[in-house]
Amino acid sequence: MAIDRRREAAGGGPGRLPPAAEENGALPPGDAAASAPLGGRAGPSGGGDIQPLPAPHAAGGPHPSLLLLDYDGSVLPFLGGLGGGYQKTLVLLTWIPALFIGFSQFSDSFLLDQPNFWCRGAGRDAEQAGVTGAGRWGGGDLANWTSPPTTPASTAAWGTAGPLGNGSGADGGDAPPLPSPPDKGDNASNCDCHAWDYGIRTGLVQNVVSKWDLVCDNAWKVHVAKFSLLVGLIFGYLITGCVADWFGRRPVLLVCIVSILIFGLAVALSVNVTMFSTLRFFEGFCLAGVILTLYALRIELCPPGKRFTITMVASFVAMAGQFLMPGLAALCRDWQVLQALIICPFLLMLLYWSIFPESLRWLMATHQFESAKKLILYFTQKNRMSPESDIKGVMPELEKELSRRPKKVCIVKVVGTRNLWKNIVVLCVNSLTGFGIHHCFARSMMGHEVKVPLLENFYADYYTAAGIALASCLAMCLVVGVLGRRGGLLLFMILTALASLLQLGLLNLIGKYSQHPDSELQLKLAVGMSDSVKDKFSVTFSIVGMFASHAAGSLSVFFCAEITPTVIRAQ
Repeated sequence: MAIDRRREAAGGGPGRLPPAAEENGALPPGDAAASAPLGGRAGPSGGGDIQPLPAPHAAGGPHPSLLLLDYDGSVLPFLGGLGGGYQKTLVLLTWIPALFIGFSQFSDSFLLDQPNFWCRGAGRDAEQAGVTGAGRWGGGDLANWTSPPTTPASTAAWGTAGPLGNGSGADGGDAPPLPSPPDKGDNASNCDCHAWDYGIRTGLVQNVVSKWDLVCDNAWKVHVAKFSLLVGLIFGYLITGCVADWFGRRPVLLVCIVSILIFGLAVALSVNVTMFSTLRFFEGFCLAGVILTLYALRIELCPPGKRFTITMVASFVAMAGQFLMPGLAALCRDWQVLQALIICPFLLMLLYWSIFPESLRWLMATHQFESAKKLILYFTQKNRMSPESDIKGVMPELEKELSRRPKKVCIVKVVGTRNLWKNIVVLCVNSLTGFGIHHCFARSMMGHEVKVPLLENFYADYYTAAGIALASCLAMCLVVGVLGRRGGLLLFMILTALASLLQLGLLNLIGKYSQHPDSELQLKLAVGMSDSVKDKFSVTFSIVGMFASHAAGSLSVFFCAEITPTVIRAQ
């Protein structure tokens, strides 16, 4: 291995100088990043100092000068770090699109919410017959009332009656107000209808479900439409990440912006649910490219000590989009207008082609020193810096390496490192576990919405999930500031595990004892622990689990991006 050859060449003695950390992310030579243990802090926040550099390699040697490889210790200070005015502008430009991304990520909750529905004509009959004093329909009309099935927190929950719509797009002004979910009898007769009226609870007059009557036998198409965006995001992260590492962040970002404008606006013009689901897949694919490239650019612009703060600000901006979505839906009233309004702000990002440069860190890591030199001169001009500020001699060293050929690295090469691949696998599993179990906790919490009054409204459901995510990010900022990346990740993983164990184990154990009280103590426990109390405990554990799992997943993604070399970071 390269790291062993390097140690042998250095003499391997205990008093030798350690090699400089390759903060620009170049995997060769030496795989320095691979030998760092998982959880090592970077920059001032972790208490690590820049290592003194050994003598640079001779020009034209097998590897470029270590002065150039130590991006955070030499190149970034020469450019003024994050204190340079131009760098601050670029960071701000990575924050603004997070608002549009937040709109797109949470649009499914409104476009594909499963509304209350009943056979068309039942509403008019009920209006002629009159509504009871309690605001409920007569017994004959209740048989025609059907509610949506329980779905995760991000998509649906029982709600009070919202704006009424129908399958043909009418405003539903003739239909009576919907009651809260009653104890229904046989609702199979609703699926014998040929047309339905809908009570949409998300502020829209019409959504995708009511547009194409995706109820009864066609209800499965709603889940396919939701799943298509998620699958598009997954494939987008995998493919656009590899392309961004080979061809650069800037071209991938611009191609994805143009593509999401095309596919996103085409979604609003869909003529059937098949077209809608297919286009949503490609919309998710392009959205993943935008998210990933902005995330990488944001990290690569900053020194290690500022990365977490910059990343969290972008997360809060995206959450602002989540909180504003209900108001946006209420203003648009129609799902097609809402979809177009969500996508159109990406038009502003077309200006990034002339504003946003390529990642300098990526250019240095891939040995594209000719382009890196031009970009460094551009940075110094924008920041109005004097060449005399180059006290470490970055530019002279760069001049010596201009003839070097660019070098790209495939992610497969990580397998040959000592520790890096293990760290990446562990963090990927943590992020998968965190975000996966987050949805399980959300589904568990929303399974009790009929019994817990707080969750009987769509907006209470939606804002509860959003508030938990916001509280999780705020807690993550505090915990990481005190315990660091590794300590914070460990704490949130422990909380997630405890919430899962209490949710699955303790409540099931209590339920078992309440059904079979074999002793006086168990009998008292069964009497004292009513179903309503167990439901409240379950909701509490679910909220704690959502809180901790969101933080664990987000921190795992950030941690993985931070320890991964630049040449394979997007992959």
